[in-house]
Amino acid sequence: MKKNIRFFIIGFVFTVIPFICYANLAPSVPLIDIKAINPEILVYLVYSTPDNFTGKDLYGHISTCYLRKEAALKLDKAQQYLNRLNKGYDLLVYDGLRPRNVQYTMWDILKGTTKQKYVANPKTGSIHNYGVAVDLTITDENGMPIDMGTPFDFFGELAQPRYEAKFLKSGKLTPKQIKNRELLRDVMTHAGFKGISIEWWHFNAFSIGECRKRFRMVDKFPVKK
Repeated sequence: MKKNIRFFIIGFVFTVIPFICYANLAPSVPLIDIKAINPEILVYLVYSTPDNFTGKDLYGHISTCYLRKEAALKLDKAQQYLNRLNKGYDLLVYDGLRPRNVQYTMWDILKGTTKQKYVANPKTGSIHNYGVAVDLTITDENGMPIDMGTPFDFFGELAQPRYEAKFLKSGKLTPKQIKNRELLRDVMTHAGFKGISIEWWHFNAFSIGECRKRFRMVDKFPVKK
């Protein structure tokens, strides 16, 4: 009898309690169309086209960039700050919310290739899956992306901020390209985002730890009513 009770308690701890914790997360935290917050922010979702590193259209008909409300408000703040620094410049978003069903597809496409290391395992999740990460660049007065030294989704050291000093010294990155990256980092950190060391275009509104405490991963894109 005592043995059965012990197994019951262990089962409760490992099944029911995680469910309770998951249920206490915020499923109702809204996902926001970022252009509804600030229409000056430009959107070109690269994963809604085959023009991305997988070579496949992963988002289909989706052309709207969604973020959690707090992240969307931070992005609005970044756009406003950019306008104050450089009138006529705008943010151009390449990716925001990436539902976990797409993460699984991306993972399966790249499984066993050299590019797999650049994609988060969908079982543990990416900050994109929570709707609080954004990939983006800046456009000039003519609507053209400014020169960042590499294209978006360039997987190599030249795209990694941690190596910028080395490539500036060797001449593989120019002072202007570094200045452009610094402008992007400036406006995003001013708004409360944090960049990462391996992609100049990627910024997080919250850490992965905070995401897991506050939000659920999003399994599919929201359906417009």
